[in-house]
Amino acid sequence: MIAPTYDDVLKAQTVVGEHLLPTLLYDWPLLKKRLGLTFYLKHENHQPTGAFKVRGGIHLVSQLSADERRHGIIGCSTGNHGQSLAFAARRFGVQCVIVVPEGNNPDKNAAIRALGAELVEYGHDFDDAMSHCEELGKRQDYRYIHSANEPLLIAGVGTMAWEIFEELPSPDVILVPVGLGSGVCGTAIVSAHRSPKTKVIGVQSAGASAVAETWKLGRDVRHETVNTVAEGVATRAPAQLTMEIMRRHLHDMVLVSDDELRDAARWILEATHNLAELSGAATTAAAWKLRDQLRGKVVVGSLSGGNCDLRELANLLR
Repeated sequence: MIAPTYDDVLKAQTVVGEHLLPTLLYDWPLLKKRLGLTFYLKHENHQPTGAFKVRGGIHLVSQLSADERRHGIIGCSTGNHGQSLAFAARRFGVQCVIVVPEGNNPDKNAAIRALGAELVEYGHDFDDAMSHCEELGKRQDYRYIHSANEPLLIAGVGTMAWEIFEELPSPDVILVPVGLGSGVCGTAIVSAHRSPKTKVIGVQSAGASAVAETWKLGRDVRHETVNTVAEGVATRAPAQLTMEIMRRHLHDMVLVSDDELRDAARWILEATHNLAELSGAATTAAAWKLRDQLRGKVVVGSLSGGNCDLRELANLLR
């Protein structure tokens, strides 16, 4: 696999821009006051699927060959990647199968089905579901679309950062949640070209820290289980392509706890009237955690998704 370049992101932007509107970039006064920072939220929760990943789905599915479209696509997801593929498959008339873990966010499952995809529930967590998904893909001859090891997908989600730099040419720091890293990689590729002085920092759950540990230690780290309620970042092993890009372009990784994620989601709700899923609140949690070193800087946080598991809502409001 060859990592995408900034030129690839520009090509993706011509496709993504035909199907999706730019999302809001805004510095909410009450959130700035809470954090004590100049802090902008990039509202990817305003996408038609409620998350940034639809950018990658649109771009990748638009580039499928006639043979791949005829056979259909399959992907593994805890929800947002699945909605992305289902949305794009419906837009381009392609059969789509999505594999999710058992007990997955029921609202995300319902959204995937509503977009016309076939939903398969399998396994204890994302990694179990992914193994089953890969077996199904080979057996049925679907085009398997990994949620990270896909250059076209990374180029597509990189259009989020392209929009940021169109409005804010040289922020000091951009914070991006990390599951397997497609979003942070797309951001880092654009940032390296548009504003090399901008630091791109990934944010991962402390209860699902394999990607952060792999990046920091320089060796492959895999966990047997994850322990986080933020399903959007609940991965227990890194992906090859995104890790290669992160090692080349990423400036730092920070871990946040589930309690910090819940606090941040509540602050976002109070200050902006937007409901963030816990993985989407990760960048606000990181901004709070790093507030002393970020003070005086211009900081952007990706609110990567708003598909909050409503079973968690009582905990946010408590």
